Amino acid sequence: MLLKLTSLEQVQKRVGKLPAPRDLKVIDHIDEHARRWLSYTRFGFFGFGNDGQIQLSAAGGGDGFVSVLDARHLLIPLSALDTGTIVENGLSFGALFIVSGMDETLRVNGTVVNVADGLLSLEVEECYLHCAKAFRRSNFWAPRSFERSNDAVSEYIQQATFLALATINSSGQADVSPKGDPENFLIQEEEGIIYLADRPGNRRIDSFRNIIEQPKVSIIAMVPGCKDILVLRGTAALCTDEGLLQRFTVQGKEPLIVTKINPSAMQIKSSIALTKSALWPSQMAPKDLIPSEIFKSHIKQSKENSIQAKIARAAVSLPGAMEKGLALDYKKNMY
Repeated sequence: MLLKLTSLEQVQKRVGKLPAPRDLKVIDHIDEHARRWLSYTRFGFFGFGNDGQIQLSAAGGGDGFVSVLDARHLLIPLSALDTGTIVENGLSFGALFIVSGMDETLRVNGTVVNVADGLLSLEVEECYLHCAKAFRRSNFWAPRSFERSNDAVSEYIQQATFLALATINSSGQADVSPKGDPENFLIQEEEGIIYLADRPGNRRIDSFRNIIEQPKVSIIAMVPGCKDILVLRGTAALCTDEGLLQRFTVQGKEPLIVTKINPSAMQIKSSIALTKSALWPSQMAPKDLIPSEIFKSHIKQSKENSIQAKIARAAVSLPGAMEKGLALDYKKNMY
């Protein structure tokens, strides 16, 4: 029998405590940095959910296909979504926005306020930059090829190096998180069950927190460079069985947790969003998107008022401190 984590306390003990307050780098609006990020965005993922259900769609277009109406509202054409039929007024959403050539991603969460006239209106409640680890582990900007065969799903799972994981908590708030790993170490299949390794990240444990509260998940896995995606929905559990962990060992390091998913639906499909976005070959990263400056700005804007938060704000204000901290984290904590 697999060893499972069933409480937030067990998860936190397993992955370690946050080095700073959980929402230290989270703001509740689209600031100038996020607005600039969205102006370059040509691809992303949107999770929509409510009442214990979550669905995920890829979305894409030209640069800036997401419009910023004001600091709290976004506007997106429904035609940008691969699956626009999953959207309804009042659903919560979690979004992950990708800029060509950038390893970081922008995460935005909130509520669908209107779906009309082919447009999707969103109200922003959370906005923050996600670190570069998932993209670097997946080597996302190095395109590969995939040709369908009679055993296409199994082969795709072996070759996938990046995925977006959509979860939802018991309050109905959706979240989309990026995951990346080398081929055959991101996800594995055994007797119809899917296993997903978790690697060091920001330790906010949003996905784990949500799975414990509400285990329904939705996943889109990718082989970078391929226009086909693997879409998966199912029920998840968090496992720490030593045999499972060993199967996902990379650079001599095991993951701390493996997510087990019992699929209710799983298929490979062509993504119109990926075709529209033309992600590969990647462009040069925009010079006016500087991750360390975005992290620093969001930390300073955060409404966290604890002593820890004040100390962190003072620390990141030191010249070069954020840049050095990120470089050290990427060097020491990739696995």
